[in-house]
Amino acid sequence: MLPFGSGKLSSSFNPNSYLYPPSNPSNFHKHAKLQIYCSPPRFQFPVTAMEAATMSSGGGIVRALDNVPIRRTMAAGRWVKNAISSYKMALSAKDRVRFNLELAGKSRRIPITAVCDVRSNGIFSSETESPRKSTRHTVSGCRPQLFVGLPLASVVSDGSNVNHAKAIAAGLKALKLLGVDGVEVPVWWGIVEKEKMGEQNWSGYFALAKMIQETELKMHVSFNFHASPAASIPLPTWVSAIGKSNPDVYFTDKEGRRNMEYLSLAIDDLPLLGGKSPLQVYEAFLRSFEASFRDLICTTITDISIGLGPDGELRYPSLLSSASTGVGQFQCYDKHMLSQLQRHADECGNHNWGLSGPHDAPNYDQTPESGNFFKDANGSWETPYGDFFLKWYSAQLLNHGDRVLSMASKVFHSQNSHVGISGKIPLMHSWYKTRSHPSELTAGYYHTDLSRDGYDSTSKMFSRNCCKMILPGMELPGENPQLLLSEMKMSCERHGVGVSGENSSILNGFGKIKENIGGGESMDCFTYQRMGASFFSPEHWPQFMEFVRSVGQPEVSSDDLPGSMTLRSTKANAGRKMQAAA
Repeated sequence: MLPFGSGKLSSSFNPNSYLYPPSNPSNFHKHAKLQIYCSPPRFQFPVTAMEAATMSSGGGIVRALDNVPIRRTMAAGRWVKNAISSYKMALSAKDRVRFNLELAGKSRRIPITAVCDVRSNGIFSSETESPRKSTRHTVSGCRPQLFVGLPLASVVSDGSNVNHAKAIAAGLKALKLLGVDGVEVPVWWGIVEKEKMGEQNWSGYFALAKMIQETELKMHVSFNFHASPAASIPLPTWVSAIGKSNPDVYFTDKEGRRNMEYLSLAIDDLPLLGGKSPLQVYEAFLRSFEASFRDLICTTITDISIGLGPDGELRYPSLLSSASTGVGQFQCYDKHMLSQLQRHADECGNHNWGLSGPHDAPNYDQTPESGNFFKDANGSWETPYGDFFLKWYSAQLLNHGDRVLSMASKVFHSQNSHVGISGKIPLMHSWYKTRSHPSELTAGYYHTDLSRDGYDSTSKMFSRNCCKMILPGMELPGENPQLLLSEMKMSCERHGVGVSGENSSILNGFGKIKENIGGGESMDCFTYQRMGASFFSPEHWPQFMEFVRSVGQPEVSSDDLPGSMTLRSTKANAGRKMQAAA
């Protein structure tokens, strides 16, 4: 049976493309292509390609992965070649290949197991389970998974223990009873690798992961390579010591002020951290995590997100605070950024263009009209110099994101892990209706009226690295944020990038969140930020319960339904402990 409707489904395995001339006929490299054929009706569904592909030979098991969300419209009576993307495998001529995948429709999910002998090029046998109703519904179909972020400081500052463990345990139980799918755990570079490069202490996070596993919740890990003044979490002590003696490792504005919350992207590949580059240090950090948590990855830990800049977002620290509504300021004045700008200007034959950033741009909290650069009429952003600078500035940010995400993909996917990888981009919606979109420009997105789409290249980069994109601000009212979110979603849709959402603050914005996660676009996950004393308050918790109920939840015991005595008592216990911990 098909995911929905009626019709016939069959598949074929086509290992007919040699990558190399086989030196040994019994051992060669081939492309494995899975083709899906359907006859009426015409329908559309998302497919997660080859969630697990197992190859067995001589008693050995090799796992491989090509976990790429793909959306295809399949017409009646047509083969859809490469509907599930090809991938390279080393196969023996005696091997049998087993693919496990899932076809998902609006109201059905069908797991399919397909087996094929390598020597066979024809139709192979496929075994499908009986369709079962999806437990995830919205007005528009399947709802995204619902996660809740744990407190920023869920682990004590030296990484040894869980912070307020009893309160978090009570909160986890309340979320499980409510029907939430999982929790997001912020993991801090400045806590795990606090005192010395290469010395990581995972004990607190491991204890937290075990608590989550025992509660039978899923776990999304967010790696934070930035500092958080709000949570009193700095960069590692040894990094701050390097920054004290060499402040050009930090982003710098035109007045010479340093932003010490994230390292300048211009030093990504420079050996300025005790003889290693930031990328090398980040990679070692992720490899240490992968080795320490290998048994939990793909079981309890289903997704990870990689911090790409300030607040974990792929952007420059262009604003003094998240509450600022000014245009922001360009962050290209550390000596390494200026050196790259000068080199680029010389390559373009305009030496003077590389001497500095724009001299006529306003300051952080000013309006676009306060300087000439962002003016709608005859602003410098539309001049050849403006185009030169903005292309360079945005390209530096995009290249940084590409380097970090490709490194993370190499770390986790090279270990045959099925864990999803994502990164977050900012929602810089201030001044969205001006022609120049100044707050987006200073953040690193060359996005102007109708002439430049600053998110298209970003979506391509995420797609190239097989990463999902996290979009914040799902609860924000007003036309500007919603128009910008719509643009971002459409860009992701064009390039086949999975989308996850977050709220930016705890406000009465559940109605807007429901609109954004159920508006017809494909959204993989929504994470509500974040657990704490106010989260379990009498003013907030009932609204959150109603929100979870309204977007659908798995079947639970009647004793665990919202409003039941079990859930009320668990929530009250969590609330008291969170209040005591605050």
